[in-house]
Amino acid sequence: MTPKIEFEKVSKTFNVKERSKAALKPARFTALSEMSFQVSAGEFLVIVGPSGCGKSTLLDLLAGLTKPCSGRILLDGKPIGGPAMDRGIVFQQYALFPWRTALENVAFGLEVKGVPEKERREVAQRFLSLVGLDGFEHRHPHELSGGMKQRVAIARSLAYDPEVLMMDEPFAALDAQTRETLQTELVRIWQASKKTIIFITHGIDEAVALGQRVAIMTSGPGRIKTVVEVPEALRQSDDVRSHPDFAAVRHEIWSVLRDEVKRAQEQERRNQLGRSSAPPASLRGATAHV
Repeated sequence: MTPKIEFEKVSKTFNVKERSKAALKPARFTALSEMSFQVSAGEFLVIVGPSGCGKSTLLDLLAGLTKPCSGRILLDGKPIGGPAMDRGIVFQQYALFPWRTALENVAFGLEVKGVPEKERREVAQRFLSLVGLDGFEHRHPHELSGGMKQRVAIARSLAYDPEVLMMDEPFAALDAQTRETLQTELVRIWQASKKTIIFITHGIDEAVALGQRVAIMTSGPGRIKTVVEVPEALRQSDDVRSHPDFAAVRHEIWSVLRDEVKRAQEQERRNQLGRSSAPPASLRGATAHV
């Protein structure tokens, strides 16, 4: 059976400028290096990794917003050539249109697809109900709480029926209570919609609470270090965090991730020392005129 998504030895580098002594020189930064993994249709995969490991770059590639420097990404066995309506994305910062109501924001993707107005309003209303926002259809974003805005963003991404839903730390800016509530809602929505979901997070607890599998990335350049299976029993628990398996899976993930976090922190310290050792711009200018 063909996987829904395949990353085959995908690498991505960027042109950057690095400080060398008193000057900035062109350099290449490798965000991802020969990354390979697969995602099944209808799977909920969570990806965790230290800061700067390339998690968001991975989603940009899958969304078709940028192209790999080597390797390839397949969706249903076909290479991804750019953005398309078969993939939806939810960002950390809601990205709602402030002049549109909640209903109009959710209907936006359907409008782009050319769905007639009456039908798209009915579909938008259905997905607002799915995320628990009945009665808030005509509110504008500034009239909604942070959690409500994120619900609208999720409903918008689901409404135009993408095959794959990508989520880039969508709950990171929310308070703890709202975050846990939306995590529970997201699992319910996933179970009802059968969407393939790839979810990026820094939080190990969030990863275990949401995912069927948790892929752990190395510190930069990013690769998949290992994938941890989450017991199905956790999906069936009313309080996933109190389940006996929760702590065991969390410990397994942190045991793998801990060394990568340390490597990322050590690299950041080296970078900071390199920047602090360079002479100030004013002194460099004065020296140049001597």
